[in-house]
Amino acid sequence: MTTVLFLDAQWRPLRVEPWQRAVADFMLGKVEVIEYSKDRMIQGIGRQHPMPIVVRVLRHFKRDRIRIKFSRINIYARDRFTCQYCGGRFMTEELNFDHVIPRSRGGRTTWENIVTACIPCNSTKGDRTLEQAGLKLLSKPRKPAYLPAITVRLAGGHIPDEWKPYWSGTLEP
Repeated sequence: MTTVLFLDAQWRPLRVEPWQRAVADFMLGKVEVIEYSKDRMIQGIGRQHPMPIVVRVLRHFKRDRIRIKFSRINIYARDRFTCQYCGGRFMTEELNFDHVIPRSRGGRTTWENIVTACIPCNSTKGDRTLEQAGLKLLSKPRKPAYLPAITVRLAGGHIPDEWKPYWSGTLEP
């Protein structure tokens, strides 16, 4: 599936959506196309059209109104696809999320109690506390103030070349 980078009205990365959503929003006048794919086309009736790869949302809105959805992939994105115990970077299929305080000990599934862990570290920790497992966290888990959904489809850290001029270095996985 080809995805399109959506920028907000201030040219900051906002989210990633399938190309069909970008085309629909373009036809409705909600976005402007900033860049087209160099090698992909959309086959229309009787002709081909260039596929958008970067679009900009024309409507202004306050970012603080954007709700950050709690999800496994957003936890991975917050932690930059890095195990919070050993510091290794992994693909999503090599990661789990781990309850810092195990659920069996009253730990809840919240931003502040979940971290990204590689499978070996998660197995090592098991149903124990950090102290019992002899592990330390690289960073204290917290709810992020801003986390674009871009990272949802960038598991493994691949950023298409066309997106790089618009990508914020502070958000790069």
